[in-house]
Amino acid sequence: MNIFRNKKIILGVSGGIAAYKSCYLVRELVKFGAEVKVVMTPSACEFVAPLTFSTLSQNEVIVNIFPSEKKTNLKLSTWHIKLVLWADLMIIAPATVNTIAKINFGIADNALTTLVSALRSPLLIAPAADEDMYESAANKKNISDLKNRGVFFVEPDFGELASGLIGKGRLAEIDVIIDVAGKILLNSHKDLTGKKILITAGPTYEPIDPVRFLGNRSSGKMGQALALAAFYRGADVTVISGPTALIYPKEIKVISVRTADEMYKSVLKFFKSKEIFISAAAVGDFKPRKISPSKIKKDRSNHVIELAKNRDILFEISKIKKKNQKLIGFSVETDDVIENSRRKLISKKLDMIVINNPLEKGSGFEVDTNKIMILKKNGKVINYPLKTKFEVANDILNEINLA
Repeated sequence: MNIFRNKKIILGVSGGIAAYKSCYLVRELVKFGAEVKVVMTPSACEFVAPLTFSTLSQNEVIVNIFPSEKKTNLKLSTWHIKLVLWADLMIIAPATVNTIAKINFGIADNALTTLVSALRSPLLIAPAADEDMYESAANKKNISDLKNRGVFFVEPDFGELASGLIGKGRLAEIDVIIDVAGKILLNSHKDLTGKKILITAGPTYEPIDPVRFLGNRSSGKMGQALALAAFYRGADVTVISGPTALIYPKEIKVISVRTADEMYKSVLKFFKSKEIFISAAAVGDFKPRKISPSKIKKDRSNHVIELAKNRDILFEISKIKKKNQKLIGFSVETDDVIENSRRKLISKKLDMIVINNPLEKGSGFEVDTNKIMILKKNGKVINYPLKTKFEVANDILNEINLA
């Protein structure tokens, strides 16, 4: 638990019965050497007094946006900016469905949500609610949206709830929250400060006619996880992304493209100024040789789409690679995965290649986890268990740093 020593953590507490458990979270974080500053919503004060958190954290507790005679606020007009610049991590535990919804929609009507609106550090949310509230369509959509924007979540437990019902919604155990927070901090050290990294992400779409296209199932989540992990570790990150619904922090430069040719031109433009290029996009191998100017009608019999090969971006970039630049590729294979990936690594002069098999459960496209192998140019193969894509991203960055 040395990872918490001298770390600066904001703990947000929203108004639910589980707020009392946050007292134990503060105590444990302080015991492990962290400095903790607590921000409460007004409704959280109905469950736990601010004085309790102030005593446990040995810091002033923030409740209101504006100063009050109760001295529960920092006496600074821009206290929220000062605090987000101070923090290494923000945890919200418990997070009610109301607070989650406000964060998703950018509503900053209390001190806690105002802080989140300006946050520059990773955010970890631990929801707590009655099962019907937690499993509601609106809450599930809000959580999904926030995950897509790089927010971390600790799943609630199944058990007895405040209503007396049994179901999913209990605040995760304190040791679980601390474990996840520790993993985030462990992968947020600034070992990549000053490094300029270029990442491709998502699918490419090749138009057939004004309506249809050739595409693939890539969600862009692996590329986003790499970008977030590199950013949290101090890197200057540029992402060239095919069509996805993912959102990135404003500090990450994102170039949106659609076709493989557009992605190639963008990579060519930015590659020369970067030290590391991670090709995580699922670039289409083929495109229609001709694009129909009008929609192809389904009653046309025996319509044939003739395909042409797209340029292999990594292969083309390998021709202009300098000695101080590193190239990392991805290999999605279902058969002879090592040998097929080895051929790619050699032909494209890669420093290493990340291999995954989409047929394995929890691996590949459209999921939040991945199970990878890394093949390095010295022939070494490293196997990893199934992990979240953010954890996988940090494993990849660790190996790049060792190369």
